[in-house]
Amino acid sequence: MDGDGNPDFVAIQGSEEFRALRRRALVFVFPMTALFLAWYLTYVIASAYAHDFMSTRVVGVVNVGILLGLAQFVTTVALTLSYARYARRRLDPQVDVVRGLAGIVEE
Repeated sequence: MDGDGNPDFVAIQGSEEFRALRRRALVFVFPMTALFLAWYLTYVIASAYAHDFMSTRVVGVVNVGILLGLAQFVTTVALTLSYARYARRRLDPQVDVVRGLAGIVEE
């Protein structure tokens, strides 16, 4: 706490606990972002340049392009759920530790 009774955010930012929280967040965010962007760009590039492959019929009028497009939604939901699980298990406990340093109590 500083002289006014407010959390000393500079000290918190310099603490090992806060650095651990940032590391835990980055360990998940950067790889998952890179994988999702690679998957999305692969889909876009395939849509633009692999017409024969993307228009290959699978069942009736459903083709590979439609299935891969729907898979984009599925991956988005899966990524969101996996982040929520990761945050609940790995980030939230560390946030509580950092809040304890700051003297922040949730009501």
